[in-house]
Amino acid sequence: MIYRNAEVFIDGQFRICDFEVKGDKIVALGNPYLPAINEAAGDEETDLDGYYVIPGLVDVHTHGSMNADFSDGDYEGLKSMAAYLAKSGVTSFAPAGMTLPYETLAVAFATGKKLHDECPEGCARLMGIHMEGPFFSEKKKGAQNGAYLRDPDFDAFKELFDGCDGLVRIVDVAPELPGAAEFTAKAAELTTVSIAHTDATYEEACAVLDAGAKHLTHLYNAMPPIHHRKPGVIGAGSEREDVIAELICDGYHIHPSSIRMAFKLFPGRICLISDSLRCCGMPEGKYELGGQDVFLKGGVARLEDGTIAGSASNVYTCMLNAIEYGVPKETAVTAATITPAREIGADDQIGSIAEGKYADFIICGEDLKPQRIFLGGVEL
Repeated sequence: MIYRNAEVFIDGQFRICDFEVKGDKIVALGNPYLPAINEAAGDEETDLDGYYVIPGLVDVHTHGSMNADFSDGDYEGLKSMAAYLAKSGVTSFAPAGMTLPYETLAVAFATGKKLHDECPEGCARLMGIHMEGPFFSEKKKGAQNGAYLRDPDFDAFKELFDGCDGLVRIVDVAPELPGAAEFTAKAAELTTVSIAHTDATYEEACAVLDAGAKHLTHLYNAMPPIHHRKPGVIGAGSEREDVIAELICDGYHIHPSSIRMAFKLFPGRICLISDSLRCCGMPEGKYELGGQDVFLKGGVARLEDGTIAGSASNVYTCMLNAIEYGVPKETAVTAATITPAREIGADDQIGSIAEGKYADFIICGEDLKPQRIFLGGVEL
């Protein structure tokens, strides 16, 4: 099928372009137009009449949705998550674990590997796993379960990593913990290391960044705020051009001004995430997160003590929010597609409209609200 006359998002900008899909891949891009089809050979085309086309979105930090959580280790629940994401325009993801016993994480990671291998029809592609915990600070544990916090342990991480055939694409660590820099130096040889749930000083953060960390988990949240004499993790990360920062734009975790600030502090280096919980896509009520009760009310998920937990939004909504807050749409789309794809080492397969990549794309209006969603060339 050739799709003609669309404003296609390519290399960070929208431009009129034809593109061709065969099977589940994009096989050709026009410059701007592709040659006329051969109807006798059964070729087909459709005129998109100036509609916008963006790549399927990529979420590298989502815990759950539709009353399912990745850490449950339940295959059917994980499939329901993946189906919800796909129908929301999020065609690839790397689900995040929690601060839980290693045995529980091993089951969840094995379940993730199964979904990755089987890639069921109509489900978002599981392209990696985000190991969020248990190597966190007690002071900044947030909604993580403090009973299972651990100091960085490379051998334990490596066992989990090997158990899912290296599908862990991001692992988190708090820099102030004993052995954090040594852990980072070893883990960075295998995967992306991220700073998270930390009360680290600027100097402690720099030590871990020097050791190989290149990612900040949910910027602003569960880390010290910026202070002019104590720049902390945010200052350490912002001044390094190879550090990517996650950002939750659900409308509750971060003020719109701080979102605009983040895009200025990390130009071209923001990775939009949802940090969604099992309550995403569900009605208000009581839910569970890592053995703790979570209450969804007014769009916000909180622990019983009032601590904001993860979000109840998907990353497509977060992208639209960022645009509403004043982030240029080209910048927001980049932050929700190719940037997260690179962070999990999958940018050769997903994250952009390009020859040889999966035909995961969204047809939308100028406001980028989805009209039609395609996964592997098949409309959902």
